[in-house]
Amino acid sequence: MTNKVILIIDDDDILRNALAKGLRKDGFDIITSPSAENATDILKRIRVNAIVLDRMMTGMDGLTFLKKIRGTGDTTPVIMLTAMTGAENAIDGLSGGANDYLAKPFQIRELVLRLNNIIKNAPSVEPTAPNGMTFINNEFYISDPTDTTSPTKILALSGEEKKLLQHLITPIGNIVPASPMVAKRLRNKINVVLSNLDIITIRGRGYKLVDKTTQTNN
Repeated sequence: MTNKVILIIDDDDILRNALAKGLRKDGFDIITSPSAENATDILKRIRVNAIVLDRMMTGMDGLTFLKKIRGTGDTTPVIMLTAMTGAENAIDGLSGGANDYLAKPFQIRELVLRLNNIIKNAPSVEPTAPNGMTFINNEFYISDPTDTTSPTKILALSGEEKKLLQHLITPIGNIVPASPMVAKRLRNKINVVLSNLDIITIRGRGYKLVDKTTQTNN
């Protein structure tokens, strides 16, 4: 099972880093953003399992950002954080599209429990494997896309390699941060069996799976 990817959006550097550290200890993969504007760009490139969103931020505020992504059809589960008290503020957040609402200060354990709850109740998104690859019962299988009579073989991957490949294809085009060593091993294994696929490095951002027959590397 792959770790869940959480996007933390908060303009308070200290709080954002503290939340990232605490959630990583609980087994989440974390992406952080200091602003709603930056987070908008991240969500164009990477699918996440949930968002932890501060309501009051400089620039675009959290509630405006939330309404904006909901308006595009994005159903990613969101927990809104706020120092604002009162039932009406909670109602504003929930009616704006938040799945849950957590007032500051709070315990990291409470945030973890609430994240697990909204992720569990969210519609599942299955990995969509590229041409020549099949994902069944938590295993990747390989066949020659140009020869339908060739046998299908299991792709032998370590746990880290499998987790990275699942993130790379959920959806295909994801840019995923990963250990260079793990990415290199996975790239080598894929290159051996499927010449149409490659894993490219996106400098400063991570790795991306591309189909060389249908995509142009930038």
